[in-house]
Amino acid sequence: MPRRSGYSGAVSSFLTLIPPPVMFFALGFGAGALRAELSVPEALARSLSLYLMVAIGLKGGAALAMPGAAEGLWAALGTGVLLSFLLPLPAFLLLRLVSRLDRETAAAVSGHYGSVSVVTFAAASGTLVTLGVAQEGFMPAVLAVMETPAILTAILLARLGGAGDSPKLNARKLAREVLLNGPVVLLMGSFLIGYLAGEPGRRQLAPFTEALFPGALCLFLLEMGLMAVRQLRASGKGLPLILIAFGLTMPLIGGAAGLLAGGLIGLSPGGAALMAVLAGSASYIAVPAAMRLALPRADAGIYVTLSVAITFPFNILIGIPLWIRLAGIGS
Repeated sequence: MPRRSGYSGAVSSFLTLIPPPVMFFALGFGAGALRAELSVPEALARSLSLYLMVAIGLKGGAALAMPGAAEGLWAALGTGVLLSFLLPLPAFLLLRLVSRLDRETAAAVSGHYGSVSVVTFAAASGTLVTLGVAQEGFMPAVLAVMETPAILTAILLARLGGAGDSPKLNARKLAREVLLNGPVVLLMGSFLIGYLAGEPGRRQLAPFTEALFPGALCLFLLEMGLMAVRQLRASGKGLPLILIAFGLTMPLIGGAAGLLAGGLIGLSPGGAALMAVLAGSASYIAVPAAMRLALPRADAGIYVTLSVAITFPFNILIGIPLWIRLAGIGS
């Protein structure tokens, strides 16, 4: 009996380390894999994603308005831009060395791994809040500036050394797609409103931005778990094992670079963990849209499936806890 009690206690202690949003993601993934009759209405999923962007932006802006909160902002922004520019390079080299992907598809995939996942950031930020760990208020701004540079690097990688017969690039349409995509506009707009409203605005909106946030994140990640399974099924015959290995390895390379960079510029443990999460994440909103325009011959079935069905679940279940632990939180 004592042994059983000890075992139960160990299991209970382990489960308390897993944030509820992550459990809901696992629930959605498991339900999808078992083909359970469970779904989240599309309109609700879209509303939840809009809510998360607004809440993150408002909270970040209000935090930045606090006296002394902007210290370290420019170093973090510069580091984020540099990481986004450079991370596609090792991704591209790795893909060209170990896979048979054509140049355009390899470049498109690498662009996803230099850009960032807003939902992964939201999950990490929510986990830190649950743990009571402080984080720099300007991190949503770092998230926003890391969306775009990787797209430019991916296009350069595809063009340089290519066959020269690539379709002509519509730079104006691409710039509009990248800079005016809905999540970035909403995030930065909410961030600005939160900054202008300051502490009085934060107190006024706290029931909306803070009290509802954990529950909304749980529902959204439930849908993301279901979506990850749908994307895996939609990929038909599935991804080659070497690409799955890439989708699990590249987040570790990016996350390690982000954690190191965050420590070097003096971010708090919470901020360094978020920088690692950002650098280790892969975009599946802004970059796929941009790649459809910039590199139309790249295989979307590969780059979307890799980022949504392989790297996103990995980051939610393993990456976020790993970077939080390595940042020195809870150790």
